[in-house]
Amino acid sequence: MGTAERRGTSEDSVTRERASRLPEETDRGIPVDGGGAIANGWAREERRPLWVEEPARHRRLPDPVRTAAVRAVLIIAVTLIQAMVAFLATLAGSWLAFPMVISSVFSTVMATWGVLDVWVTRQVWNQRNGVVSTPSSTARALRRERRRARRQARVTERAQERIRRQSGAGQLSHS
Repeated sequence: MGTAERRGTSEDSVTRERASRLPEETDRGIPVDGGGAIANGWAREERRPLWVEEPARHRRLPDPVRTAAVRAVLIIAVTLIQAMVAFLATLAGSWLAFPMVISSVFSTVMATWGVLDVWVTRQVWNQRNGVVSTPSSTARALRRERRRARRQARVTERAQERIRRQSGAGQLSHS
């Protein structure tokens, strides 16, 4: 007596159930033919893309600031590697320890300069291009005033042009 007979189900009933299904279908509703077009009026679902582009939450750093930041990160990485080599060379008692310690000190100064360069570049960029993060920004108010002045100048110029056209200067009379 097999296990299927003891449980009250037979393997034959499972086989009959599978055979009663259409040959194009599987348990998950995916067509077996692999073509994927249409199987018995059932259209295959569109697959989701691997990733979905989402807008950035923060604006991108300005180019000069980003360049300075990349430069600073590279200098800091080199400094950390030099410090590690200097430490290991000191532990090993190698002759390379002293030159590496000297270069690590120099690199630390350079890394500090790199970080300060990022900070100063960011401040200069903000000062030249205006900080627009707050509604009461001075730069925004200046731009608004310049726009207003340009608009007023255009209106005045149009009015002057209209007066010149309507005055009839340089035209012959039609009488």
